[in-house]
Amino acid sequence: MREYIGIDIGGTKCAVVRGDENGRILKKLRFLTTDRERTLEEIIRAAEELLTPDVRAIGISCGGPLNSGTGEILGPPNLPGWDHVPIKKLLEERFGLPVHLKNDADACAVAEWKFGAGRGTENMIFLTFGTGLGAGLILNGKLYEGSTGMAGETGHIRLFADGHTGYGKAGSYEGYCSGGGIAQYGLGTAEELYQKAMEGDPEAVGIWEQTGRNLGRLLAILMDLLNPEAIVIGSIFVRAGHLMEAEMNRILEKEVLLPNRQACRVLPAGLGETLGDVAALSVAMEDFA
Repeated sequence: MREYIGIDIGGTKCAVVRGDENGRILKKLRFLTTDRERTLEEIIRAAEELLTPDVRAIGISCGGPLNSGTGEILGPPNLPGWDHVPIKKLLEERFGLPVHLKNDADACAVAEWKFGAGRGTENMIFLTFGTGLGAGLILNGKLYEGSTGMAGETGHIRLFADGHTGYGKAGSYEGYCSGGGIAQYGLGTAEELYQKAMEGDPEAVGIWEQTGRNLGRLLAILMDLLNPEAIVIGSIFVRAGHLMEAEMNRILEKEVLLPNRQACRVLPAGLGETLGDVAALSVAMEDFA
C-alpha cells in the first residue's frame, strides 16, 4: 500500500498527516502556525516523525498566492512573512522525496473529486465558501490551474458596483459569499448569524436568504460558463446550506440554461472535517494518479 505525507498550512494552525492511496488518514499531528521559521521547523519535525519506508511523496496545501510549478509560497495574506518561500525545494532536499504544492482550493477540489462528493464526475467545481471564496476546477477529468496557477478566483468576480469588500475589491462575490463577507453586515460572525437564524431571528434569516441569492448568481455563471456535472461547496455551506438553498435554487431556475441546470448538482462537501487533511494527501498523489 502506498503511503503519503500531507501538509496543510493554515493561517492559525497546521496539520501534518500520513495517509494511504485511498485517502485514509493513518496518523495526524497538529500545531499552531507561528512565525515562518518556527513553523517550518515544526513542519519538518512532524514529517520526520510520520515518515515510513512506504511514503512515496509529500503534498502541501496552502492558501495562495503561490506558484505550484516552482513550489514557492509567494506571500499569502493569512501568512505574514511567508514571502517567496521555496518550500518544495526545502523539503525535497531534506527528505529526498517528490514534493508538490497546490493552493488550498485546488487541493480540496481534487480531494472531493477523488474521495468525496464529486466522485465519478469528469467536470466538477469546488467552492471553498469559508473565510474567503475560491474555487478549484476539475475539467475533462483533470485539475485546471490556468497559465499561472490562478484559475478559479471566483471571489474576485464583481457582484455589485460597490459594497462589502472581499479579495481586495468592493462589491466582489467574496464580500458576500464568505464568512468574512457575511460578517460585514455588522450583525455578527457567520457562526453567530447561523445560531440566530436557527432561533428564528428574522434579520438573520433574511441575511442567509440574501446570501443564497448572491450564491445562486455566482453558480449560474459557473454552470453556464463551464457546464459542470457538480458544484461541491465546503465549509459554511456544509453547515448552513439549508438556510440558503431555497433562494439559491430560485435564482438558478430563473438564470441558468435548462440543459446546464439539469446536468449539474449542487452538493455540500462530502469529506467533512477530514477535507483539509485529504486535500494535502491528494496533492502528494499527483505522480501516482
